[in-house]
Amino acid sequence: MGDRQGLGRDGEQAAAGFLRARGMHVVARNWRCRHGEIDIIARDGATLVFCEVKTRRGTQFGGPLAAVTDQKVARIRRLAALWLLETGGHRGPIRLDVVGLLRRPDGTFTIDYVPGVS
Repeated sequence: MGDRQGLGRDGEQAAAGFLRARGMHVVARNWRCRHGEIDIIARDGATLVFCEVKTRRGTQFGGPLAAVTDQKVARIRRLAALWLLETGGHRGPIRLDVVGLLRRPDGTFTIDYVPGVS
């Protein structure tokens, strides 16, 4: 596995742990269809959360959150709708969150969390 893929995998693992520590239950990770992938799907009480995870080593190309554009949010919305169709839906509230991780030299991460992106 390439170094970038390893960084992404480690970031997603850290993000899942972060969400669990906030009391969320991770329902699925890396759900894929032919249109793309949702990094993490979790429950936050009655709310179903579709979470995009962005991990970076540095900020020379902008921080991790800068990589989540309006187009990316729209794509996550479309993927969330497809997941809901595939799984039979969800009757409660739905939210889109972003977790941005920056890997420190010691291998740990700083985490920026944005619940409810629009």
